[in-house]
Amino acid sequence: MADEQEKTEDPTGKKLDDARKKGQLARSKELSTTLVLVVSGIMFLIMGGTIAKAVFGMMKSMFTMSRDQTYDTTYLFSAWGYAITSVAGPVLTYMVVAMIAGIYGSIALGGFNFTWESASPKMNKMSPLAGLKRMFGVNGFVELLKAFAKFIVIGAMALGALFYFQDEALHLDMELYPRNLFHALDMLEWAFLLMTLGMIPIAAFDVPYQLYKHNKEMKMSKQEVKDERKNADGNPQVKGRIRRLQYQAAARRMMQEVPQADVVVTNPTHFSVALKYDDNGGRAPIVVAKGVDELAMHIRKIADAHDVPIVPSPMLARSIYYSTEVEHEIPHKLFMAVAQVLAYVFQLRAFKAGKGKRPNPLKKDLPIPPELRR
Repeated sequence: MADEQEKTEDPTGKKLDDARKKGQLARSKELSTTLVLVVSGIMFLIMGGTIAKAVFGMMKSMFTMSRDQTYDTTYLFSAWGYAITSVAGPVLTYMVVAMIAGIYGSIALGGFNFTWESASPKMNKMSPLAGLKRMFGVNGFVELLKAFAKFIVIGAMALGALFYFQDEALHLDMELYPRNLFHALDMLEWAFLLMTLGMIPIAAFDVPYQLYKHNKEMKMSKQEVKDERKNADGNPQVKGRIRRLQYQAAARRMMQEVPQADVVVTNPTHFSVALKYDDNGGRAPIVVAKGVDELAMHIRKIADAHDVPIVPSPMLARSIYYSTEVEHEIPHKLFMAVAQVLAYVFQLRAFKAGKGKRPNPLKKDLPIPPELRR
């Protein structure tokens, strides 16, 4: 019992689909953060100078206006328009690329998924005990390790960048303005990129950990797998009842067809097969009903009540029963045997109507192929 309750089985497809609908996916915040920071660092390195020059040009134009331009409201609006348009292009490009990186980083692990269920409030998340369990559990310990690793790695990268650019930074005051500003910006760009690269090993650790954590949370016990399979396949008791009802309905339909049959071929103790032949349709005889034991007896009772001829022929009855389904034509290999039975029935019917002589008894050894004998 304990083994069945232990979650040792891999999650089924249905379990994963249900979890996805609930918003339970493997997600890595470190991957998303790293991608945004690295892309931002690259864009800062590529477009930082362009943005800085645009801002510098805007500030220069705004602070070097003449007295007449200051009092000219038309010029002020045009100056502000020029300032905004000169800066807006590179800034918007930077922001759009960073936004795309953020969106992709959020769905890179687990794929895109939108559900209101994950956003709905859950009381267990508001429980102080549950919060303490998360803080002092394995996940809380891993998060603490990641925070400590980020502090160490990024701090080391920052110190490395500081030592690398130390001499250049100390000599900025010797450079001419505004070259020293752009030189300082260039150092900041590289320093920022180096620090963001320090997030890559953190994300490289977090991604497989989140996949492992999600798979562990999705693990199922053997009993859960059995219950899910039972629900998918249907309850055996319910399926058995459905089959019984279907069988009963089919039996009722067959009993309604017996009075229209031309003959019922029987093995007197077990099998009954009702045949109907349309001599104007050009089709082979059709099995309209068949059964064994109790159902066979019921077919014979209905046939007897409606004056349908009953012909004992054990071998033929078994051959038809096992080779032909209800509402299907008999196999062509049984045509000769069934034709002799029908000829005997039609001659017997004519005799009873006073239109012919009594037919000879039906042969016991009918022409039934060996492969259809039962």
